[in-house]
Amino acid sequence: MNSLKTILTVLIAAQASITALAQQNPGKLTGTIQDGTHRAIQSATLTLLSAKDSSLVGRTASDKTGHFEFLSLPEGKYLLTATAVNHNSVHLPAAEISASAPSVDLKPIVLEQSAKELAAIAVIGKKPFIEQKADRMVINVDASPSNAGSTAMDVLEKSPGVTVDKDDNISLKGKQGVMIMIDNKPTYLSAAQLASYLKSLPASAIDQIELMTNPSAKYDASGNSGIINIKTKKNKMQGFNGSVMLTHTQGVYPKPSGSLNLNYRTGKFNLFLNGGYSRWAGFQQLDITRKYLDTTPAKTVNSIFSQSTHMHFDNPSLNLKFGVDYYLNKHTTLGFVLSGFQNHEHDRSGSTIFLENPNNSVDSIVYSPSRIDALWKNTSINLNLSHQFDSTGTELTADADYIRYASGSSQFFDNISYNPDYTQKGETILTGDLPSTINIYSFKSDFTHPFNKTLKFEGGIKTSYVNTDNIANYDNVINNIPYMDTTKTNHFLYRENVNAVYINLNKQAGKWGIQAGLRYENTNYSGHQLGNGSQSNRDSTFSRSYGDLFPTLYISYQLNPKNQFTINYGRRIDRPAYQDLNPFLFFLDQYTYQAGNPYLQPQFTNNIEFSHTYRQFLTTTLNYSHTDNFFTETFEQQGHATIVRRGNIGSRQNAGIAVSAQVHVTKQWMAILYTNLNYSKFSGFLYGENLDVSATNLLLNINNQFSLGKGWDAELSGFYRTKGVEGQIIIDPMGQASAALSKRMLKDKASVKLGIRDMFYTQKTRGYINFQQTEASFFNSRDSRQVSLSFSYRFGKPLKSNAARRHAGASEEQNRVKVGGGN
Repeated sequence: MNSLKTILTVLIAAQASITALAQQNPGKLTGTIQDGTHRAIQSATLTLLSAKDSSLVGRTASDKTGHFEFLSLPEGKYLLTATAVNHNSVHLPAAEISASAPSVDLKPIVLEQSAKELAAIAVIGKKPFIEQKADRMVINVDASPSNAGSTAMDVLEKSPGVTVDKDDNISLKGKQGVMIMIDNKPTYLSAAQLASYLKSLPASAIDQIELMTNPSAKYDASGNSGIINIKTKKNKMQGFNGSVMLTHTQGVYPKPSGSLNLNYRTGKFNLFLNGGYSRWAGFQQLDITRKYLDTTPAKTVNSIFSQSTHMHFDNPSLNLKFGVDYYLNKHTTLGFVLSGFQNHEHDRSGSTIFLENPNNSVDSIVYSPSRIDALWKNTSINLNLSHQFDSTGTELTADADYIRYASGSSQFFDNISYNPDYTQKGETILTGDLPSTINIYSFKSDFTHPFNKTLKFEGGIKTSYVNTDNIANYDNVINNIPYMDTTKTNHFLYRENVNAVYINLNKQAGKWGIQAGLRYENTNYSGHQLGNGSQSNRDSTFSRSYGDLFPTLYISYQLNPKNQFTINYGRRIDRPAYQDLNPFLFFLDQYTYQAGNPYLQPQFTNNIEFSHTYRQFLTTTLNYSHTDNFFTETFEQQGHATIVRRGNIGSRQNAGIAVSAQVHVTKQWMAILYTNLNYSKFSGFLYGENLDVSATNLLLNINNQFSLGKGWDAELSGFYRTKGVEGQIIIDPMGQASAALSKRMLKDKASVKLGIRDMFYTQKTRGYINFQQTEASFFNSRDSRQVSLSFSYRFGKPLKSNAARRHAGASEEQNRVKVGGGN
């Protein structure tokens, strides 16, 4: 006991001595760490030694702006060593602290990328699967062996914090309304169309996925739950190099795919070409039961509707991207990018519908076979300029974009009615021809100017113009003769212009970092529903103009090298998809219609987050958001038919806590853990009824990476979601597990991967909804259990090259186009 008291006394005395010395020594040494492109390096290690005897004085780490500092230094000369992962170390000559110069601010320290890292840039699987940045989470797609043979949608579904619902709507941290960007450009696609595209985009064509829950004012304000940016592969290494990947995926149906990435860099030119092909075939089984109730307080069942639908799809898809960068001089780069995709959709389905009385006796039967053959074509052209005025980071960038979507869809619906004894009593045939074009023009420019090492200004402008032309020609076929169906045929024109300007100020003051931004967006749109001469389809128009401010604020505090705290706030907007404003009915089947809503208003969300990061491996985040004019999919009953349309239902409140960690369990085993506890509450008034729905949802996501030696790697991953709420719909628990094994060979230039996804076939969606005088439940399963075998080969010699900018300007508009059937 006495020895413990002695030790405690010595420790207290030592601490007191250190505190006293600290108060007597005002010396201070500060600086910043940058890479070869003048970008800040976070978490670099700075070691300070005494020049007299090389004894250790202290160590610290750089923050997210690259800033570091040593405090309470006595007078004397010091040596400094700077190191960072994958960079060459730098040893600085002596710096002197004296009474006349107690504070020394060093020039920016530049750490060049190590030759070893440059030679390993393209080695498959070397990057961590997840990187936690200060303002985003980065998913390195190739680092997960189970991603081989999968699609972009599959990768998103297993990403931490991302959920995909029964209709392939994507949510981030439990909130819908996320904006999906491809290479920093919006896709201009609706949820169903975007889902179709993401399911046709091979994971082998993707480099990274960035998850941003609260983007700065530099980004479009659209997307109330944040931004998901999918970055496709591209490199700028000297010489000729590239990679090729071939994959075969087998579920119930085969799903072959392949991709090719080429790059040639010489002199002042850099050329790149990426291409991919996939043929995604599969099935979906959807079972729906609806009970129709009377209006009495007892809500007695009047009739029962049950539907079983089996869908088979076969969707071949091709995507290409070609680009040229011209380095006019060491300060100026000009760029051109031409990209596009072509997506064929061949959907075949058959539905059997039973209408029953309250005693479960069948009154009638309807069999509805259908087929849809569609072709989507996309072309995107980007011209870009980047100019650096000096070595301090003053930069001007500009982007001009043109994007065009053209589609055609041929539809056939057959509805055959039967008596309970299966004697036919009637048949109706409906055919449809639905051409559509969307043209998008966008220009943006951004300016960055650091006033000094701790204060930076950003500002920019953007303008976009969108026009859409959608035609739906429907015919009733009677005795093999088509007659125009005037209740369904329509022609819809839509025009939209959005203008934006923003400013950002970033200030670093010691351990504090502050970034404040303000964005103003002015929106002008008009719609024109052209009449077809019938009483049910008259000519009508609507228009609206409005402007809004979107502030953002980020405050960070680096308590010490191990602990960092951040709080941020942002206001965001979600505009309706273009086709959701079309006020006409679209035929899905005899008992289900989809309709637009010209009165649909944008929704506005206020987001606030507080996070703590410990030793760069454990991050805990608290978040809260409130959405006004919240819109979602709504359901209205008219007889036995259900009409599905987007509607503003009121408000949504969302609160949650998320914890992510990367744990090195052993030298060969790293576990990446993510959990998000989320509470959602929806309040409003819909179709004459009060809406008050709430639920708490827990998302668990785990990814185990194993390094087995001699080029062998393995993965075991999965996720689980508890019961949750999506507007009017309650979704039951759901999850899946995946595993993969990979082998690097041929001096790490090639790899073979074998993986299985949803191995226990548990990724099935069940849910229910009660609305008006209807109680409904559904069950949805698809071709989700799949085995994939892939081979990839990298050729060429990667050499060091100057990194060049590649951010296109069209971001938000492309995210709001509806493409395809969303199988």
